[in-house]
Amino acid sequence: MSDLPPSGFTEPAASGPPADPTAPPPPAAEPAPGPSGTTGGATPASGASGADPWAGHTGPVPIVPAEPGYDTPQPGAPFPATPPGWTAPDDTSPGHTSQGWTVPPGTPPQGWNAPGTPPHGWNAPPGTPPPGWGGPAYPGYPMPGAAYPVPGAAYPVPAGPGAYAGWFPGIDPQDPLVNPPHAGIGPWFARCTAALRRGWRQLLPIVLLTQVVPAAVIGVLTLVFSPEGEMATAPDGAPVLPAGFWGQMFAFYGVLLSAGLVFGLLQAAGWAAGTWVVARQAAGEPTGLGAAFRYGLRRALGLWGWTLLVSLLVMIGSCFCLLPGLYAAFALALFGPVYLFERREPIGRAWRMFHSRFGMVLGRVALVIAVLLAATVLDAVVGGISGAVFGVEPMKAVGTAIGAVALAVFGALLAAPAYLAQQVGLVVTYAEQRAQEGPVNAARLAAELG
Repeated sequence: MSDLPPSGFTEPAASGPPADPTAPPPPAAEPAPGPSGTTGGATPASGASGADPWAGHTGPVPIVPAEPGYDTPQPGAPFPATPPGWTAPDDTSPGHTSQGWTVPPGTPPQGWNAPGTPPHGWNAPPGTPPPGWGGPAYPGYPMPGAAYPVPGAAYPVPAGPGAYAGWFPGIDPQDPLVNPPHAGIGPWFARCTAALRRGWRQLLPIVLLTQVVPAAVIGVLTLVFSPEGEMATAPDGAPVLPAGFWGQMFAFYGVLLSAGLVFGLLQAAGWAAGTWVVARQAAGEPTGLGAAFRYGLRRALGLWGWTLLVSLLVMIGSCFCLLPGLYAAFALALFGPVYLFERREPIGRAWRMFHSRFGMVLGRVALVIAVLLAATVLDAVVGGISGAVFGVEPMKAVGTAIGAVALAVFGALLAAPAYLAQQVGLVVTYAEQRAQEGPVNAARLAAELG
C-alpha cells in the first residue's frame, strides 16, 4: 500500500495557534450550491452535529433515496464508500468527525494493517500451506508421523487405508504398491493385503499351477522313491544297512534333484507371472492369465538361472554352519524382484539393499519367511500323520498308497497361502526399498517390467 497522499490532496498550511485537541469538532459547513442549484456533496442533517435523525422512531426504517453520484448511508449500515469528489481526511482515528461522518470507536486508521497480516486484495500463491502450519521440523527430511503437504497442494493429503500420513518429495502417499519412507510396518502390511484382495483371482491359479502342483508331485515322488527296508542289527550289535540301501538313496536324491530342476523352471515362470499381475494391478492396468503366463515364460529362463545360483550360495553357507546359510537367504531374498524390474546384477543389488537398510529389510523378509516356516511345519505335521496312519512303506498296498498320496496333495495345498504371501510380500518390500532410493510409483514399476 502506497504511503503517498491521494491525488489532488494538499496538506493545509499551519497557521495560527495549534488546535485544542479537547475542543469539540466544529459543525460541518453548508456545501456550496452547484451550477444548477444542486449540492456537490452530502447534505448534513439539520440540528446538532452528530444527532441521530431516527431517534425515537419505531417501525421499519424508511429508505432514504440516494443523491446522484454516490450511495447515501442508511441507519445501521456500514461506513459508506467515499463519495465522488470528496477527499478522505488524514485523521480517521476513533471519535474524529469529518463532514458529518463520525468514525466509530475501535475502527483502525484508514490504510492500517494488523501486524503479520497481508494487505487487502493479496492472494497467497499456489502451494502455500494454511495459516498456522509451521512447516517440516526436520530440514529436508520428513518427521515420522507428521503431516506434510503433497507437492502442488495447499493442504496435507489425508491418509487412506494403508497410506502414510505424510509427504516425501516425489512420493505419492496414496500409492497402492509403494510404501513411502518412514511409513512403518503398518502401511506395508496394508499394501500387501490390498494386493492380495485385488489380484487373488489371478494369483491363486498361478500359484496352484506353478507352485502347488510341483510341490505335490515332488511329495508323491518322495513316497515312491524313498529307500525301503529297516535297519538291522549285526551279531556284534552294530547297525546294518538294508540291502541295496545306497543305490536306493542315490536314486531317491537323483529323482528329487531332477524334478527340482525341471519344476524350478515352471516355478520361475510362476514367480514372474505373479509379479507382473501385482505390479500392473497396482498401476490400474488390465491383467489376464494368458498375458501373465506369456510374460512369465519370457522371464522364466533368466530367473531360473539366478535362482540356481542363489540356492547354491545358500547351500554353501549352510555347509559351514546353519547361520551363514540363513544369513545368505535373508540378504539375497530380493534377487527375484531386482532381476524382473531392473535386469541387472540381482545378487549385488539385493545384497546392497539388505545392508543399506538392514533392520527394515530384515523385518519384512523375516515376516515372509515366518509364513513359509509355518507352512513347512504344517506339511511336516501332515507327513507325520501319514506315516502314523499308513506306515513307513505306504506304496506297497493300494489303499495305503491312495491315502498317502491324498495327504501329500493336501499338504501341498496348505502351503498355497504361504506362496501367495511370499509373492506379494517380496514385491511390496522391493517397491518400498526403491522408494528409499528415489521417487517411484506403481506405474513406473509396471512399465519397468516390460
